[in-house]
Amino acid sequence: MNLNINIEENTLKQIYDISAKLYNEMCTDKEKDHGAIFEYMTELGRTMADADRASFWKWDRHKHELWTTSATGVDKIVIPDNTGLVGRALKLGQIVVTNDPYNDPDFNKDVDWMTGYTTKSVLVMPVANINGEFIGAFQIINKNGDGGFDEKEDVRKLSMAALVCGLAMESETFFEESHHDKLTKLKNRMGFYSDFSRKYNNVINDGRNLSLFICDIDKFKRVNDTYGHNAGDDVLAFVASLLEGACSENESVYRWGGEEFIMMMPDTDLEAAVAKAEKLRENIMKSTIEADGNEIKVTMSFGCRLFDKELSIEDNISKADEHLYTAKETGRNKVVYK
Repeated sequence: MNLNINIEENTLKQIYDISAKLYNEMCTDKEKDHGAIFEYMTELGRTMADADRASFWKWDRHKHELWTTSATGVDKIVIPDNTGLVGRALKLGQIVVTNDPYNDPDFNKDVDWMTGYTTKSVLVMPVANINGEFIGAFQIINKNGDGGFDEKEDVRKLSMAALVCGLAMESETFFEESHHDKLTKLKNRMGFYSDFSRKYNNVINDGRNLSLFICDIDKFKRVNDTYGHNAGDDVLAFVASLLEGACSENESVYRWGGEEFIMMMPDTDLEAAVAKAEKLRENIMKSTIEADGNEIKVTMSFGCRLFDKELSIEDNISKADEHLYTAKETGRNKVVYK
């Protein structure tokens, strides 16, 4: 009896410790995202269910992928959303329990073969948003002790951690959607300012180069008037994809509004930024865009600038926009930087 009491007290202490760590983490002013919630809730679920490993899987419906960065002891894992026990749980909208995974046709044995890990039991809970739409799944692996997972009892223990993960995932989704343009999938102006405070300010404060250009599609109104707004949307999506594809790992492009885009280039001097803009200008000019059944060609104009830390964000963008205006007024389809 005393042994059971000690085990329960130890488990309760672990739960309190995890909750306190998460609370303290969320009360700090350091840069953070929802990852901390998933990490701590994953650990909480593992502790509550007395399991060896746990992970929270996010469902990217657009890419038809399931992915996790909160799996205990591993880096990010990405799998197709129609595979594995997690995929089955989300497809059926049901809890999946197996205490004999190697004989389960949906269990992926490859990871165990590569790592040498032996999976004995798995429990997967689909996680829904407030509208009852499934958005992810909570998975725990290998019940400690001799027995496997009990669907009723272990699900009851996991429910709070799964609920918090679902709420956090929904909050993260709303946040991401508010920072992205639905048509081009690029970050929008709100996303730009969020990135500036979290990313580009550090570049400036470190005394590193930060270049940018603002660009827009020449005579875009004529595209809409001639071919219709559906074709115009296709042109915008094409240009956005081309600009995004030209970004290096630490660069980003944003839809500033209408047919205007901004690219931010840390650790890049003005000469390199102008060269990139010129290459993009040529690629766009040479491209033929399939737009709502039409073949359309467009050009773009660019205004480049090296960020001046003595000026505000808005003033720097305004200076780049002046160069863009000069490009438009002096014939379009050109890059101006002085």
